[in-house]
Amino acid sequence: MSRQPTLKQLRYLLAVADAGHFGQAAKACFVSQSTLSAGVSELEDLLGVVLLERTSRTVLLTDIGQEVVRRARATLLDIEDMIAVCDASQKPFTGRLRMGVIPTIAPFVLPSLMKRLREEHPDFKLLVKEDLSGHLVEALNKGDLDVLLLALPFDSENVDTEVLYEDKFWFACAHSHSLHQRDSMLPDDLRGQDLLLLEDGHCLRDHVLEACNLELKDVSLPFQATSLNTIVQMVASGIGVTLLPDMAVHGSLLAGVDISLKPFAAEAISRNIGLMWRKKSPRALDYRALGEIVAATR
Repeated sequence: MSRQPTLKQLRYLLAVADAGHFGQAAKACFVSQSTLSAGVSELEDLLGVVLLERTSRTVLLTDIGQEVVRRARATLLDIEDMIAVCDASQKPFTGRLRMGVIPTIAPFVLPSLMKRLREEHPDFKLLVKEDLSGHLVEALNKGDLDVLLLALPFDSENVDTEVLYEDKFWFACAHSHSLHQRDSMLPDDLRGQDLLLLEDGHCLRDHVLEACNLELKDVSLPFQATSLNTIVQMVASGIGVTLLPDMAVHGSLLAGVDISLKPFAAEAISRNIGLMWRKKSPRALDYRALGEIVAATR
C-alpha cells in the first residue's frame, strides 16, 4: 500500500496547525468538521505516527507533527509554485522565446518588433537567430528554436504554420532600362530578362520564380547575390532587373539608391509572411500573440 499522503490531507493538517482548532480549520477548508477530522486521522494512520494531541479545548502538534507540518507546508508551496509556472507559460510574453528569422525579413521587421516588445513586455526575452530557411527549420526540428518568422510556403514535416500577411513584389530596374517607361508589369515581361536573384538556398529566390510562374530557363542569371543590398546596387548600375519585397521597399533598403520601381498588374505577385512551429507545441498561444504584434508593426 502506498504511503504517499494526498494534497487534501496535507491541507487539512496545515489548517488545523494554523487554527489550533478543528472547527475553525474546517471552516477555512470549506468542509465539515467531521470530514476534516477524518482526513487528518487518515493521514496519521497512513504515516503511522500521532501528529496532534487533542484535548477538549485545544489541539497541539506533537514533535513529529511539527516536522511533518514544516515539510507539508514546503511541499504545498512547491506545488503552488509549479502551478504558477505552468499558468505563466500559458500567458503570452512571459519567460523567453527563441525565434529564427530569414535575412530577407529580419532587417525590415525586427527593429520595430523588438522596440515594441521592450516597451510593452520588458520582462519578455526574445532571442533571435538569423539564417536561411532550411537551416532554421532544421534547428526548429532539433528543438534549438521555438518558432520561425519566414516566408511561406516552405516544405517541412510535423509543423504548424500561420500566415500573418501578404508581402507584394515590386519590379525594380535602372532608369536607363527599356522597361522603365512601363506603368505596371506582367510576369511575362520578365522572360528573357537579366534577372538578379539571391543565390540558391534563399527562399526569396524560389518565391519570386513561383509567384511569376517562371523557371530558371526562362530568364538569364548574370549574377547571384547573398544579400538584397548587393542586388539593389547591381540594379542601380544597370546590370539587370529584380523583384523586391514590399517590406524592403518601404524599409531602409533603398536609402541613397535611385532605381525605378513598378507595381505588378496582378495582385497575386507576392509572398506570404508567417510563423512556423512544431506541431502540438504547448506555446502556440505565445506564437500567435507574437504574430499579432509582427503583423501590427509591419
